Amino acid sequence: MVVINEQGDNLGTFPTRQAIDMAKEKDLDLIEVAPLAKPPVCKIMDYGRFQYQQSRSQPKAKKVETKGLRLSFKIGQHDMEVRQKQTEKFFSQGHKVKIELRLKGREKAFKDRAREVMEQFLEGLSSYKIEAPLKQQGGTLTIIISKK
Repeated sequence: MVVINEQGDNLGTFPTRQAIDMAKEKDLDLIEVAPLAKPPVCKIMDYGRFQYQQSRSQPKAKKVETKGLRLSFKIGQHDMEVRQKQTEKFFSQGHKVKIELRLKGREKAFKDRAREVMEQFLEGLSSYKIEAPLKQQGGTLTIIISKK
């Protein structure tokens, strides 16, 4: 295997046992950095430092969260506007939004009116794309939207 010292200089090709002994003499670890190369490439360095460098080099994935908003069947105009502003705020933070409208009692007989309330809510938003279409489960209508 090819051995590289802590400064990055190529020391040459050594048998595995000898390379491990060289690393132990310096109180460091022997880390295989290119296992698929012929012969494999190993580096003498501190393993903790190697892990830190690896974590720094990988880009952090941004976690997309799904925020939830609940509308009601008899929602007032001002309440609708407040929830629309809240949705825009969630979009600006990069989140998806799950909008839920629960129907209670006699409201379940007026599912067409509930769909109108959802459509009215969506019309008030500046721009969005539908992640999951409007679906109905029992007395609940839900839709998932995100920023365009």
